[in-house]
Amino acid sequence: MRLLMVGQLNGQLASASKMAMDAGAKVVHAPDIETGLELVRSKGADLIMIDVALDVAAFIEQIRTERISTDVVACGIGTDARAAVTAIRAGAKEYVPLPPEAALIAAVIQAVAEDGHQLIFRDPAMGRVISLIDQIAPSDASIMITGESGTGKEVIARYIHRKSNRADKPFVAVNCAAIPENLLESELFGHEKGAFTGAIARRVGKFEEANGGTLLLDEISEMDIRLQAKLLRAIQERQIDRVGGAQPVPVNIRILATSNRNLADEVKKGTFREDLMFRLNVVNVKLPPLRERPADIKVLSDHFAQKFAEHNNMPFRPLDETALRALLAHGWPGNVRELENTLHRAVLLANGDTISADAIVLPDGTRPAMAPVASPVTVEGETEATAAAAGGSTATLVGRTVADVERDLIIDTLKHCLGNRTHAANILGISIRTLRNKLNEYSSAGIPIPSPGLGERVAG
Repeated sequence: MRLLMVGQLNGQLASASKMAMDAGAKVVHAPDIETGLELVRSKGADLIMIDVALDVAAFIEQIRTERISTDVVACGIGTDARAAVTAIRAGAKEYVPLPPEAALIAAVIQAVAEDGHQLIFRDPAMGRVISLIDQIAPSDASIMITGESGTGKEVIARYIHRKSNRADKPFVAVNCAAIPENLLESELFGHEKGAFTGAIARRVGKFEEANGGTLLLDEISEMDIRLQAKLLRAIQERQIDRVGGAQPVPVNIRILATSNRNLADEVKKGTFREDLMFRLNVVNVKLPPLRERPADIKVLSDHFAQKFAEHNNMPFRPLDETALRALLAHGWPGNVRELENTLHRAVLLANGDTISADAIVLPDGTRPAMAPVASPVTVEGETEATAAAAGGSTATLVGRTVADVERDLIIDTLKHCLGNRTHAANILGISIRTLRNKLNEYSSAGIPIPSPGLGERVAG
C-alpha cells in the first residue's frame, strides 16, 4: 500500500504516518497540494490522505481531470462535522478525525486495500482454479485470465499478486476498455510536459507505477491493434518510451492480462496480434461462470447479504430456503457482478427476519423461476420416494448393471429439474463437467436427453 499524505495536519502527521507504516503502508509526505500532485504524477499512490484545511475539492477535481484513479481520504482535527461533510461531497472516500487512532488508520488502509477484492469460494470447480494459481503465482510468468464478464477476473489477478514474490511491491491495474484509444498510450507509458494538448506536467504511466510489481491489463482484447505493437515491444525489451520522451525508461514488472473474449478468434479476425497473445498467454487461467459453481452461489450470497446489511445500517437477515432455491435456479449471465447487485436489492426489499424468494428480483424486475425441491437422499442413488415405491428395499435393482442404474438416475434427476443441468449436478453431487460428459455419452448411444432448462446456457 503506497500512501501519500498531503498537508501539515497541525503536527499530527508524524503519529499518523507511524500508525500507517505500522499497518503496512509505505508513506510519502507532501506539505501542499502542488507537491502532492507532483508526487502522485511521478510516483503514483494507492491512497491519498489530505488535510481538510486544504482545498480538497480542487485537489480531487485536478486528479480526476488528469485521469488519476486514486482513493482520497480527508483528515481533520477533532470531529468537525461541517468539514467532514464538505470533504465527502467533494469526492473524498472517507473522513478520519485527528488526533489519529491506530485502529482507525489501520481499518481505513485495510478497507481501501480489500474493497471489492475479497476471494470467496467453496465450489470444487473454483477450487481447481485456485490450486493452479497457487502453483504458478510465485513465478514471473505472464498469465492470461479469461472468463465471462463478472466472473471475478480482477479479483483473481490481485490474488495472484498477493501470492507472488512481488507481493510487497505495487499492484497497478488499467482497464483497457474504459480509456479512450487516444489516451490509453499515455495512460500506459506516461508522457512528458507539452507532449500533447493538456499535458500540463510530466506524468509517469502505469508501467512505471508498477515498477518492481505487477501490472494488470484488464480487458486487453479491447486495445487497438496499433498500440499492441508498442505494448509487445515494451514487454519484450523491458523498457518503455513516454509519449514525447527522448530516452527509453527501463521497467521490471510482471504482466497479468484479462479478457472475456477468445483471443484465438480475435487473432483470426485480425483485431489482436498473434505474437502478443503468445507473449501474454504463457499460462491461461480460465474462470468458470457462476452457473457452473453452484456451491459458490450460496457462500457468495451469504457474504453479500452481510456486506450490504452493514453498508445500509440494516440488521443482517439470512437467506431462507426459498431464496436459495430461487438463486440456484437462475442462470446468472452477469455472473458474480449480477449476483452482487441482486443481493443488494434483496437486502433492501426483504421483510421479516429472513430474506425470502419474494426479495430476489432480477435487473428487469422479474423473479427467477424456482428450482424444484430435491427429495432427501437416503442411500447412494436412491431417494425417499423411490425407496418407498420399492417397499424400502433394493430388490427391484437386482439384475441391473451399475451403469444402467446410474444412467436412469441421472436422466430422471434431469427430468425432475426440468432439464436444468446445473441444478441436476448439484442434486446428484457431481460436477457440471461430469454430468455433461455422461449426457454426451448417452446422447451418442441414441438415448433421449431432456433439453436444457429455460434460460440456461450450456457450453459444449
